[in-house]
Amino acid sequence: MNLNAAARKSSCESEKRDGYLDPVVENNLHRKVFLRIVPFLTMGFLAAYIDRVNVGFAKLQMLDALHIGNFAFGFGAGLFFLGYIFCEVPSNIILQRVGAHVWLARILVTWGLVSALSCLINNVWLYYVSRLVLGVAEAGFMPGALYYLSQWIPESRRGRATALFMIGIPMSSVVGAPLSGWILTHLNGTKGFDGWRWLFLIEGIPPILLGVWAWLFLPRSLHSANWLSSEEKRYLAFSLHNEAHGHGRSELLAAFTDIRVWMIGLVDGAILLGLYTVAFWFPSFLRQHGISAFQEIGLITIIPNLAAVVSMILIGRSSDRHAERRWHVFVPVLIGGLALGISGYIHLGSLEMVFFIALANACLLGALPALWSLPATFLRGPAAAAGLAVACSCANIAGFFSTSLMGFALQHLHSPAIVMWLFAGCAMLSSFLVFAVGAIPQQERVSELEWRD
Repeated sequence: MNLNAAARKSSCESEKRDGYLDPVVENNLHRKVFLRIVPFLTMGFLAAYIDRVNVGFAKLQMLDALHIGNFAFGFGAGLFFLGYIFCEVPSNIILQRVGAHVWLARILVTWGLVSALSCLINNVWLYYVSRLVLGVAEAGFMPGALYYLSQWIPESRRGRATALFMIGIPMSSVVGAPLSGWILTHLNGTKGFDGWRWLFLIEGIPPILLGVWAWLFLPRSLHSANWLSSEEKRYLAFSLHNEAHGHGRSELLAAFTDIRVWMIGLVDGAILLGLYTVAFWFPSFLRQHGISAFQEIGLITIIPNLAAVVSMILIGRSSDRHAERRWHVFVPVLIGGLALGISGYIHLGSLEMVFFIALANACLLGALPALWSLPATFLRGPAAAAGLAVACSCANIAGFFSTSLMGFALQHLHSPAIVMWLFAGCAMLSSFLVFAVGAIPQQERVSELEWRD
């Protein structure tokens, strides 16, 4: 701004009256909010994905114990997503009405119990039921957490916040893969329980503990946050109020009628085709390449997910810094789809296969923070809560088809190549849809650099 001294002084005083803070104080405030809100959501998402994909490790022992094949396993794994899809929207509508601390706690505790009780499965039908009920129990956590973030984190900082929340996806394998390998190896036969049964039991405990923490300590709203000063609350309330009322539709119907919601769901669904291929089937791919030791499989599984942790943080920060979302989705998804297709080439060695799986996982997961920052640019209030759930429901249809088709390919075609090429093509084609969704409106973004000037 090229203002004279008097005008500059008047402008600054006006900004402070309206709730603006010194940039250093503002950064400290947002850091305080990040530390109180984001780590909990990240740990919840980490627990969600551990409980969602530990069945991929359990499969290494469970198939022989229950006498089921790859197709039955893939179909059962896919049933999770049917329960998840049908309950996603109702769950998020309830969350918006009763409060995140109540509903996220309920979600965490119930899915932890269902996961732990899966240790009692003794036939294929109980396996099917357990996966379906797990999907019902977990439904609403991701869109609910994204909606909760939007109540605390301004749009200009939401890319990095979403990235830190969503690193729970790859971190679930960084933590869960070696743990699962250790459990299968060292607890197999303990107290008469197979290793895969211990796997379900042990990995169902963390979400229950997180649910209790959410009930006791997760703030219901900004005004109930006793760890913020009155001035900090006023500033956040002012900035979030201006953001919410500056753009976007709030009526519930918009969640179902705005075509951009469905576009985001389609893009995410295409991404999930690749991600769930890695999450559920990578241990099996490693075994096909001659790697049989459970702990070795667990350690190798860390590699694609560490790459994804780095990419998600870097792409999320870059997306915020440049106030741009579309290219930060398009380029990674295009590269990730190409890498996924190459990884399905049947003549690749183990090292090359792991490299391309890691590249695909890093790029596809890296695009998610920017993608899931887009709904806040055109929805708010009840529409935002339901819209996030609609998009998640649409996307998770891919979860059912990815696991079922891969199980069919491995059992009847004895190769994942054709299915992986199909998924790669879907990802690359869907990436173009993001240009129809829209970018962050520049005029609605609070710019710290302009404030300083």
